[in-house]
Amino acid sequence: MAGLVGCTASEGGGGIDIGLPGKARAPGDVIRVSPEDGGRGVPAEGPVEVKVDSGRLERVTVVQVDDGRRTAVAGAISADGLRWRPRPDTRLALAAKYSVDAVALDAHGRRSARHTTFTTVVPESRFIGYFKPENRSTVGTGMIVSFGFNMPIENRAEVERAIRVTSDPPVEVVGHWFGKERLDFRPAAYWAPGTKVTVELGLRDIEGAPGVYGIQRKTVGFTVGRSQVSLVDAAAHTMEVRRDGEVLATLPITAGAPKTTTYNGKMVVTELYDVTRMDGRTVGFGGEYDIKDVPHAIRLTDSGTFLHGNYWASADTFGSANVSHGCVGLRDEKGGSADAPAGWFFERTLIGDVVEVVNSRDRKVAPDNGLGGWNMAWNLWKAGSALH
Repeated sequence: MAGLVGCTASEGGGGIDIGLPGKARAPGDVIRVSPEDGGRGVPAEGPVEVKVDSGRLERVTVVQVDDGRRTAVAGAISADGLRWRPRPDTRLALAAKYSVDAVALDAHGRRSARHTTFTTVVPESRFIGYFKPENRSTVGTGMIVSFGFNMPIENRAEVERAIRVTSDPPVEVVGHWFGKERLDFRPAAYWAPGTKVTVELGLRDIEGAPGVYGIQRKTVGFTVGRSQVSLVDAAAHTMEVRRDGEVLATLPITAGAPKTTTYNGKMVVTELYDVTRMDGRTVGFGGEYDIKDVPHAIRLTDSGTFLHGNYWASADTFGSANVSHGCVGLRDEKGGSADAPAGWFFERTLIGDVVEVVNSRDRKVAPDNGLGGWNMAWNLWKAGSALH
């Protein structure tokens, strides 16, 4: 997978992070994607296209990701390597979310990456909920079931009642609303390894707002794998990786510099990119950096905190200094090395694993920033349910 990211300052003067992928195409960005990133109401017939002016596309993946399912869109790169298009008979699903991931090589063999998303047109007076994690996936013990709705929900109790999240072995699972367009579910503590979680959507014909009805009726689920919780100590410049309670390794890291500190708190892995782009021009840092091939990038927040490989800092930086724009960096090599600390950790990471940062001179990450709900006390979490 691949994406476009950059470092950005959060509101309130703290928590400098890496920004959302694909936003505000940077000057000189070689990969062009249609529909535009974040596009809504895209017709079922598209068009969908990925192209470069020179060099060649190395790989392109277009995937329907709504409701936790991943359905690839069949397509091909042209013989000259400059363009990817879907098959001529392709018709996109309605009321669906799609992601586009592309990697290109220039004439000198240098890689660039881009990640974008778009959603297709939703039938009039209908609402849908986009679900994560993916159906039938195996996730870490910190996974939170999260629904994002395509329009504001007024009848939140009716919608929450129509979504059932159950587990084997059984635990109490409670929903919490963040505004009118997001509903997350979690238990009081991390899931036990081996837990089977079932999500039943009974939204069809549920009135989410006056005259607006749901269209989904399906059952999806996922399995909780082994427990892995990593503790980043920003002051000690270390990350202790624990698997099922036992220490696997203690790795030297670099965290946010004094003026661009890293959030404290529990963060959950939501995306994994083997290579991604980080460009300061897309997020207000001017030309401070433009790194087109950041290896082993792991997303921790929606606002953009990443744990990623770093090949441009000297080796003695890791374990001794904090120099990043808010991310957590692990030593790596250009092109990414499985033997480097970043590659080692990347290969042992699942969506849903927990990374907790302590001793940073910043505030705690907000519970609605990524899957940050573990930073909220259980009684407050339950108070955010429309059914309590």
